Amino acid sequence: MRRIVLTSLCALTLAACQSGSQTTSLPNQPQLNVPAGAQSVNIAADPMTVRAALVSSAQERGTVILQDQPNMVVLERPMSGENPALDAEFGPSDNGQRVIRIRVRFTGTPCQTLAVQDLAVINNVRTALEQSFVLPGNPNTMQSLQGLKSRAEQNSSCPAVAS
Repeated sequence: MRRIVLTSLCALTLAACQSGSQTTSLPNQPQLNVPAGAQSVNIAADPMTVRAALVSSAQERGTVILQDQPNMVVLERPMSGENPALDAEFGPSDNGQRVIRIRVRFTGTPCQTLAVQDLAVINNVRTALEQSFVLPGNPNTMQSLQGLKSRAEQNSSCPAVAS
C-alpha cells in the first residue's frame, strides 16, 4: 500500500512539473486601448517577435528609431520639400524640419499580439516652435501595419490569425 501511495505521489509530482514547464509566460503585458484615428491589427506572434520585425524593417529602410522599448517603438520619417497640403492644414514648418512620427505599441501572449499604430505630423521638430498634430490612419498606413503583421508572422511558429 505504501509503495502504491509513493508511486502515485511521484506520478502526480512529475505531471505537475511537466505541465508547468510547458507554459510560456511573458512579463506583465500592458493593456492597450485603440484611440480614435489609430489603427490596430492582431498578429500571430509574441510581442518580442513583433518588435524585432518592426525594428529590422525600420533599419533596412533607414527610418530613424526614436524609442525602442519592449512594448513600444517610435519611428520618425523626415518630410523633405514643399508640401502645400500639409502647410494649409497644419501651418508651415518654416523654423525647422517637418516629420511624420509613427508610434507602434504592442502587447499580447506568445501567439497573439495586438499592435496599435498612431501617427502625428510634427512641424519645426526639435525646436522651441515644435507643434504636433495627430493624423488619422489611412489605407497606406494600414498597408504598412499589415506588412508588419506579415513579417512578424513569417518569423513566428504560431498559426496565422485573421485581422
